[in-house]
Formats: sequence, structure tokens, C-alpha cells
Amino acid sequence: MPATFDGVVTVEDVRRIARALPRTSEHLIRDRVKFRIGRIVYVALSRDETLMGFGFPKEERAALVAAEPEKFFLPGPADMRYRWVCCRLAAVEPAEMRELLLDAWTMCVPKKVSTEYRAR
Repeated sequence: MPATFDGVVTVEDVRRIARALPRTSEHLIRDRVKFRIGRIVYVALSRDETLMGFGFPKEERAALVAAEPEKFFLPGPADMRYRWVCCRLAAVEPAEMRELLLDAWTMCVPKKVSTEYRAR
């Protein structure tokens, strides 16, 4: 289900996609919207809802950031131990944001769940 695009991807666009993913729950933690599977957070929005952190393979994140530094950046030092990277929502296209969410979600759910979802 594609998000509507009016120039900037919003928290509502992220919410629409994340809520449609099986086993996802939304939480407000320290004034930040987060989406998780069980206890594992796979997407988190900044308090001002302009930045999005999401699950991403550690071994690939440096290349992602180097390729598009205006769009992607590394998390703070405390979060570097996690499989996590961040982006500026204003720089991400809706289709790309959807893929980022799907990939982050896939890292957290059983393979059977993601395979069934993607087959639909």
C-alpha cells in the first residue's frame, strides 16, 4: 500500500505502512513514536518527526551512508552496537521509505511470516 506523496514523507505515511505489517505494534516511548515486533524496535521517529531510525544490517550501513550522506546517517555512539541507521524523512521518496520499513521489519519477524506477507 503506497504512501501518498506531497513533498515530504510524514509520520502518517510511516504509520500507514508499519501498521499494515503483521505483528507490528506502535508505541509512544519518551515522546517518540516507535514500531516494534514484540520487544524489538525496528523503526523509531525523532520527537520532531523529521528523522527516522530503522533496522539495517551493520555490515552495509557505512556504504549506505557514504552513497547518500544527504539522506542517510549513522546513529549516535550509544546505538552503533545495534543494527541501525537513520534517515531524513524529507529526503526519502515514499517507495524507498516503504522498502526500508519492509526490510527492517523482515529482520525482526520469523522468515515464514515475511515470506507469506511478501507473497501477497
